[in-house]
Amino acid sequence: ADFDAKKKRKVAEIYQALNSDPIDVATLRRMAISEGGLLTDEIRCKVWPKLLSVNTDDLPPLPAGKELREDNKDYQQVLLDVRRSLRRFPPGMPDDQREGLQEELIDIILHVLKRNPQLHYYQGYHDIVVTFLLVVGERLATALVEKLSTHHLRDFMDPTMDNTKHILNYLMPIIDQVNPEVHDFMQSAEVGTIFALSWLITWFGHVLSDFRHVVRLYDFFLACHPLMPIYFAAVIVLYREQEVLDCECDMASVHHLLSQIPQDLPYESLISKAGDLFVQFPPSELAKEAAQAAQAERTAASTFKDFELASVQQRPDTVLRQRFREQLRGEERLPGEKRTKSILTKPRTNRFVKLAVMGLTVALGAAALAVVKSALEWAPKFELEIFP
Repeated sequence: ADFDAKKKRKVAEIYQALNSDPIDVATLRRMAISEGGLLTDEIRCKVWPKLLSVNTDDLPPLPAGKELREDNKDYQQVLLDVRRSLRRFPPGMPDDQREGLQEELIDIILHVLKRNPQLHYYQGYHDIVVTFLLVVGERLATALVEKLSTHHLRDFMDPTMDNTKHILNYLMPIIDQVNPEVHDFMQSAEVGTIFALSWLITWFGHVLSDFRHVVRLYDFFLACHPLMPIYFAAVIVLYREQEVLDCECDMASVHHLLSQIPQDLPYESLISKAGDLFVQFPPSELAKEAAQAAQAERTAASTFKDFELASVQQRPDTVLRQRFREQLRGEERLPGEKRTKSILTKPRTNRFVKLAVMGLTVALGAAALAVVKSALEWAPKFELEIFP
C-alpha cells in the first residue's frame, strides 16, 4: 500500500511538471532518474520527447517504406538484423503483429539514415530503435530516434569505431577510482573492454531479457549525460567484484564471465550508484586517463579491423601501459609546469570518505540534481577537446 501511495504521488508530480508552463524539464529528468523511473509507457510517451526536446506537435510525416528500401545501401544488413531480433518482442505476441512491427522497425531505421547521410548504421542500432518502437509507436519513435542518433548515439554512428573505443576507454578509469583491486586484476588478465561493447551501443537493450528493465534504463539514460551508460557498465562490473576476483586471471575466463550479464541485477541501487559515480568522477576528470588508454591502444590496435578481430582475443599492449605508468611517475618528480597531474598516480586516500558522503547525498537526491544539471549543460562532441 505504501508503495502504491508513493507511485500515485510520483505520477501526480510528473503530470504537474508536464502541465506547468513552461514544462518543468528538470523535474521530469529527476523523475526519470529516481526510483522506478517513469513508471508506465503512457507516461514515457509524454516524457521521453521532452527529455530529448522533440516537439510532438510538429512530427514529420512517415516515409513511404517502398522508396526507402529500393536504393538503400544498408537495407540488406538492416533486414538481417531485424529478422534476428525476435527475442526483442514480447513473448506471446502474435506472429503477424510482430512481423508488422519488424517492417516498421526497418522503415524507421532507413528513414533516419536517409535524412542524415552523415550517420552510419551499426549492428545493435536496431536494438535501440525497437525499444522506442514498442514504447511510443512508429511515428513518435522515428522522431525520437532521429534526435537520439544525432546526439547521444552520435559517436557510435561514425564511419569508424574510434569514438566508440574512446568511450569504452572510460570504463577502466571509473573502476580504478572505486576499486583498484578489481581494476588491477582486470589489467593483469588483459581482458580489455570489448565485453561491454554490446552493452554500450545498444544501451543494454541487447543483453537484458526483461523489457521492463530495459525501459527503466532508457528512462535513466535519456535523462542523463550521454556517457552515463559507460558508468552503468562500470557499476555492473563493480557489483560483481567477488565473481571477478574469484575468476581465473586470464583474458578468456574474465571476458566470458563479464560478457554474461546476470538478469537479476538490483537495478535501482545500481542506477543510483552510477549517478553517484558520475557526480564524483565526472568525465572531465577521467578524460585524461581515457586519452592515455587510447594512446596505448592506438599503438596496440590501431585500426578498426584489429578492433573487430580483437573482439575474440583482445590483448591490449600491457608493456606500453607499464611504460606509461613509469613515464608518468617520472614526470611526478619534475618541477612545476612540467608535472602532469595524472589520475593514474593520484593518491586515493579520501576516496572512501567521498563514497560514504555520497551515499548520504543520494538519499537526498543531490546526485540526481547534479546529473540533471550536467545533462542540461552537455554539448555534443565534447571528446574533440581530448584529441586536438
